[in-house]
Amino acid sequence: MSVHTNRRDFVKMAGLGALGFTILPSLYGKAAASDRLRIAHIGLGGMGNNHMKWFADLPEVEIVALCDVDELHLGETKTKLEGMKPGIKVDTYGDFRKILDRKDIDAITVATPDHWHAQIAALAFQAGKDVYGEKPLSYCQREGKMMLKHMEKNNRIFQMGNQIHAGDNFHRVVEIIKSGAIGNVHTVRLWKQSTTKELGSPTVQAVPKTLNWDMWLGPAPFTEYIPEKCHFTYRYFLDYSGGEFADFWCHIADVVYSSIQPKGLKKIKATGEAYAGIADAPKTLNVDYEFDGLKILWTSLPPDIPGAADQGIGAFFEGDKGTLMCDYNTRKININGETMTDIATVPITNPRSPGHQQNFVDAVKARTQPESNLAYARELTMPMHLGLISYRLKRELTWNAGKEKFVGDKEANKLLSRKPRKEWDLV
Repeated sequence: MSVHTNRRDFVKMAGLGALGFTILPSLYGKAAASDRLRIAHIGLGGMGNNHMKWFADLPEVEIVALCDVDELHLGETKTKLEGMKPGIKVDTYGDFRKILDRKDIDAITVATPDHWHAQIAALAFQAGKDVYGEKPLSYCQREGKMMLKHMEKNNRIFQMGNQIHAGDNFHRVVEIIKSGAIGNVHTVRLWKQSTTKELGSPTVQAVPKTLNWDMWLGPAPFTEYIPEKCHFTYRYFLDYSGGEFADFWCHIADVVYSSIQPKGLKKIKATGEAYAGIADAPKTLNVDYEFDGLKILWTSLPPDIPGAADQGIGAFFEGDKGTLMCDYNTRKININGETMTDIATVPITNPRSPGHQQNFVDAVKARTQPESNLAYARELTMPMHLGLISYRLKRELTWNAGKEKFVGDKEANKLLSRKPRKEWDLV
């Protein structure tokens, strides 16, 4: 071992080895050109630019192409990348299919609106590309199943972009919960305080010349262009996403699925407040989930628990021996009236992540699935889809987890999938 390798680096390498990853020399220096992963970024809004910056910082990665249906986004991101990497040569496209046609591209990242996630990923798998795809995994429940089928058939690698999954705090919470320190967990309360604003009732406008609106819509139903339906605020329309709930569910529910692996979902009951204006995703949402031996309760306001109001997002585990409350970076444990932030007797058993994007790169090179892999991401994402269906139908729903169908409810089952527009049914 090099004298310059510190203990943190050693622990990181040991963790990768325990996960089955090949430990790459390039982790500790500039990678040779032949070892570099050639990546293209598809979707260049705020999160797409984050993708570009994150991967540009990894020595094993070479960014070779950028793609967006908005020429302004495309040009701005290219300029940013050239500022970060002087002399870089990167190709730009308005149609992601041209990237998938290139044999010299190893992997893509996807940060498009939610309704494009599944189709782009499935087509990339068919084209022999590995995929780092933003959350939520898919627009609807059955798209996740379709993605998994194509990934497995084509022997591809997938990482969902719920970056907080790599955080040390979540890893430590998982260790504490799994250790049994707070006993058998029977209830988990999840929350994300609503911060959205009304979009009003805007009218149809001419499509900007720099935007391919028809391709932006892609598989979604056709509608005339309204700026509020596009780019960041697309999230507040059910044709494209599911509001703040869809945006944040997988971030905070991730710590539950990593630690408890909920099974046997039986019932879903959602209630919520609608927007007054054009947006139709829920403004606020409460969802009660009943699993085998476990209840998960989602709310848009913090629960009535000391300290919860100070956390805009959080998870509160209730066990028969104690409780644990956490957010992305903090945790508070209460056992027998004693409050603490850690339990020294609980060993470190969960290998720490080298970073979410690095984990993906390492997995691609080792041909092993990363931490937030597609099979895991599909299980994590499914309750979010079902909660939105209960909200839309305004009734409690009964779920058959084995068959992945609602019980005796054709209307609810129909909402598990959506047929794309004919001209954009690409898979």
